[in-house]
Amino acid sequence: MVFKAIQDKFKVKSGLKYLQEELENPTVSVSRGHGVSSIACIVDVDRFPKAESFYELIQELSLRPNAIKIIGYKREYDKNSPYAIPMFSDKDLGWKGEIENGYVLEFLGREYDLLINYYTDDNLMMKLLSVKTAARIKVGFAEVDTKLNDLILHTPYQDFKVFKAELHKYLKVLNEVE
Repeated sequence: MVFKAIQDKFKVKSGLKYLQEELENPTVSVSRGHGVSSIACIVDVDRFPKAESFYELIQELSLRPNAIKIIGYKREYDKNSPYAIPMFSDKDLGWKGEIENGYVLEFLGREYDLLINYYTDDNLMMKLLSVKTAARIKVGFAEVDTKLNDLILHTPYQDFKVFKAELHKYLKVLNEVE
């Protein structure tokens, strides 16, 4: 029990070190073309339980039905309980910033045009996943480290309709959607 607590503390420390190194290094550009055809979403399900709302972006941005991948973060969750979206938690933290979760590995196995970091808490696991996700454009909130996102939206966290409208507006300005 004591050994496990010490081990977890060192995992967090190594994760923080990895995150700091990644944020200091310039990001590798993704070799995807112009326009948005695939979207990844990292959602804090504890604070925004309606993560399925992101599927509305399919119609909003005229995307293919399978163009959006959503993964949810929950501080505590039962791996045997059915969830509408894949989940990960603090228990999935491995050494050197690795996230030991099959859903996360599948999520990281693709390149995306747009990554939506839909969380405002300063959380190691969500920040690690954000850093590791290969995306051409990263969008998030100002409350999180500004080095994580290319586009920062100042919208109310719980008002998804406003977020969706602002995202569409700025993607239009950037000539990413029509």
